[in-house]
Amino acid sequence: MRALVCNAYGPPESLLIEERDDPVVGSAQVLIDVAAAGINFPDILSIAGTYQVKSPTPFVPGNEAAGVVTAVGADVSRYGIGDKVVITTRGGAFAEKCVADEMMTMPLPESLNFEQGAGFAVTYGTSYHALKQSAQLQPGETVLVLGAAGGVGITAVEIAKCMGARVIAAASTAEKLEFAVAAGADETINYSALPLKETVKELTDGKGADVVYDPVGGDLADQAFRATAWHGRYLVIGFASGEIPKFAANIALLKEASIIGVWWGTWAAKNPQLQIQNVQELSRLIAAGKLTPRVTESYALDEFADAFRAITERRARGKVILRMD
Repeated sequence: MRALVCNAYGPPESLLIEERDDPVVGSAQVLIDVAAAGINFPDILSIAGTYQVKSPTPFVPGNEAAGVVTAVGADVSRYGIGDKVVITTRGGAFAEKCVADEMMTMPLPESLNFEQGAGFAVTYGTSYHALKQSAQLQPGETVLVLGAAGGVGITAVEIAKCMGARVIAAASTAEKLEFAVAAGADETINYSALPLKETVKELTDGKGADVVYDPVGGDLADQAFRATAWHGRYLVIGFASGEIPKFAANIALLKEASIIGVWWGTWAAKNPQLQIQNVQELSRLIAAGKLTPRVTESYALDEFADAFRAITERRARGKVILRMD
């Protein structure tokens, strides 16, 4: 099979397409022919050797894909050959074939194509877990979403609206904010032009945001945390800016606010039954037309460098996909 291989830590452009042996399915695993795979910001960190879980080289990156089951392990009961599925895995997705644990595999929703399915699991799984289990978001609360047009940000906008929240989308350009409005955002903030904290306060009549969803980090994090309401919940999703923020503990004290880390992949592995429940609920929302996975850029495997640049240059809106043509 052809696979995208990281032989040494570095930028995504240093990856190589190589011929590799097909993976062997384990007893509780499925093997799929990959149709499409989703690119996420943690993939870039993994390739650079800076992700919190370091993969030894050489390795095939990629943590989510969609395709067709071609083999199942002896203990697999939920899937059979020919099933269309979405998988999440700790590496290996940027290849023509990939294995995944049965518990981290889900049926491809009927209304989604392979490209949409490939961009569904990580971003929607992260945002749904973050807003449901981590923040325990309630109807009528206000959610501030940073990086609102990005892969996870746009799903947070959609899901928060489905949960009955008022959504303030924050992004760096007017075009990105228009994209967020199309996904359901009620208010917008261009943080390249306006002060984030003060604008959030104005939009909430001085109260602040009940929940902050932050996949960006950096300088914006302190402003957003200071813009939380009493008993506000600040969700640490990631650091797309490249800078890990430091928070003022006195703000947490004065607001009785919480800083909550969100690591969906590990949570899902530790809570498989809750993860299955989340997936089922998300699938019903998709079937009802309340969620629409947005794939804005799709590249053939040979075009991987361009695909990664869409993310590293922070111009992607929605999901970036690699096709195994």
